[in-house]
Amino acid sequence: MVARHESLRTVFAEDEHGPHQVVLPADRPAPLTGPVRTDEDELPRLLREAADHAFRLDAEPPLRAHLFATAPDEHTLLLVMHHIATDAWSQRPLTADLAAAYAARHAGRAPALPPLPVAYTDYALWQQARLGDEREDDSELSAQLAYWQSALAGSPEELALPADRPRPAVPSHRGDSVPLSIPPWVHGRVVELAREFRATPFMVVHAALAALLTRLGAGTDVPIGSPVAGRVDDALEDLVGFFVNTLVLRTDTSGDPSFGELLERVRATDLAAYAHQDLPFERLVEIRDPERSLARHPLFQVSLNYDTAETARAREAAPELDGLTVGGQRLGVTTAKFDLTFALTETRAHDGGPAGLRGVLEYSTDLFDRGTAERLVERFGRFLEAAVAAPGAALDEIDILLPGERSLLEGAWSEPDPGPVAAPVDGARFPDLFEAQVARTPDTPAVRDGGREVSYADLNDRANRLARLLAARGAGPEDTVAVLLPRGPELITALVAVQKAGAAYVPLDTELPAERIAHMLDDARPVLVLTVTGTQDVLPAGAGPVVRLDAPATEAALAGLDGGDCTDADRRAPAASHDPAYVVYTSGSTGRPKGVVVEQRSLIAFLVRSAARYRGAAGTALLHGSPAFDLTVTTLFTPLIAGGCIVVADLDTPEQDAPARPDLLKVTPSHLAFLDTIASWAVPAADLVVGANN
Repeated sequence: MVARHESLRTVFAEDEHGPHQVVLPADRPAPLTGPVRTDEDELPRLLREAADHAFRLDAEPPLRAHLFATAPDEHTLLLVMHHIATDAWSQRPLTADLAAAYAARHAGRAPALPPLPVAYTDYALWQQARLGDEREDDSELSAQLAYWQSALAGSPEELALPADRPRPAVPSHRGDSVPLSIPPWVHGRVVELAREFRATPFMVVHAALAALLTRLGAGTDVPIGSPVAGRVDDALEDLVGFFVNTLVLRTDTSGDPSFGELLERVRATDLAAYAHQDLPFERLVEIRDPERSLARHPLFQVSLNYDTAETARAREAAPELDGLTVGGQRLGVTTAKFDLTFALTETRAHDGGPAGLRGVLEYSTDLFDRGTAERLVERFGRFLEAAVAAPGAALDEIDILLPGERSLLEGAWSEPDPGPVAAPVDGARFPDLFEAQVARTPDTPAVRDGGREVSYADLNDRANRLARLLAARGAGPEDTVAVLLPRGPELITALVAVQKAGAAYVPLDTELPAERIAHMLDDARPVLVLTVTGTQDVLPAGAGPVVRLDAPATEAALAGLDGGDCTDADRRAPAASHDPAYVVYTSGSTGRPKGVVVEQRSLIAFLVRSAARYRGAAGTALLHGSPAFDLTVTTLFTPLIAGGCIVVADLDTPEQDAPARPDLLKVTPSHLAFLDTIASWAVPAADLVVGANN
């Protein structure tokens, strides 16, 4: 076998020109260990130790053979190969050649396998010649580079996955797997739907996985990695070597499409990717040049592998060795290349009909517990089942709750007393709940900042005027407006006004470094930036259109506007509950800060729940943190729908706020020192909310 396949006797030396292949002589055998005598109990450990061998690719052939004897007539042969020399599709020719060579030796003669039409080095030279030079505009490689540059422009560097733990700075690459099984009737519906949409079963599964990740919080721009065989010529079918390439399939799930509409998007994306499948993934990474991080795989972190029944049979067939009964033995997964890998294989009934999909979910144990992975597999199966049964349903309508979860949400986890805020009607937004509270308590203080006090009616009037100004200057639904203001009534007015205009606010911390503010502005691309004289100097050059609220011209413009409630007639487009409410940025502790979009419907669901849970919101709530952290959302907005008063803390002289006796205070463990100050106020029975996210 080693003599027949050059890739199995190739090492990769390196000199001043870089790494290059060195094909060793054909008479040099692969390293063979054994037979090692052992028993059934000890065999798994020995197999795992042998399989974990670390190859020295510059001096050691990429194949090792181990033979273990557990009885005089029972042996286990383990072939350990480095991925640089082989791929999954190489298993068929490898086992076929092994069977032919064994049959010849068993018969007392030398193997006489027919010569291969090409060697792996021939393939490498042919591929280079076919693709051409990327520096030449008319070359195939140049065209494929241009396609991928366009297809992945602006693609997210990291997916937000429902992990149990933060991503470590340096991954261990330890992994595990849980089984995955899709019943025959769902498999059959996958095949039918694929035929109906002129797609493939893989595309149906791809669409379901992308949609599920979106529903689990990964966003609406979902890159998924997937392997392609790369054997584009019949002459390569019997060759052992690494031909597989990895494609990045970027899926747009935005706009809450139906599953059928999403499948059409996936089909177009996948077909275009297949037409440009020759660009090596490692070269794509070099060209895209994403922000490098040891913590994550570049360009994608979730992979989807899908084998047809024919491919699986060819790959998994055990060799037929003369005089022996041969079977396979699984070692299991102990490593993880990616955060998540969904690996599915078709099975077929005797009549050729769909008999189900089977496979595994491989997961990184750095990020996920086994229970989480098991629930993810179950959720994927339920989502796929629901999607193929009703492809006309919008993605948000497809139920992803597992048995028992709905009863928790509606029972044990729900508040029996609805609290001071009525359940919002469908399509409601935060401004609707705020305006309802204004109508109930117009003269009640809404904000207190030292000696200043603003009533609900005054706050609403100010916010309406500013909302009309923002709308007149181009801010509306799907837009963002950056807010760089100190804590105070002006900040709260601005955050309410942006939402009244239909836009989403992007809160900026006045204490942040200039380069981070510049990154957030460049990433969010706000249509306007709200600031005042004291904070304007923090803005980087080219920050975009700036509205300085304390500028005489701005004050005059606001004074001339109507203070009545802002309506759709004032906006350039109607506002909706699925519009973004705000974009808050992560800390950036594992890389560059990333913007998280929170929709209006999510915000009000949280606020109604908070108002019911934290009754102190109907009293006084202390605002002591920066609006750039989502910690402050509870104390910024819950009081405004519950009739409470927001007290702005003066952290330099906190004793000034002591008489306010706050009824609601939200802190994280990093604020523990701040609790010394709170204790000095002798606060009676306040709602103290301690978050664990920091």
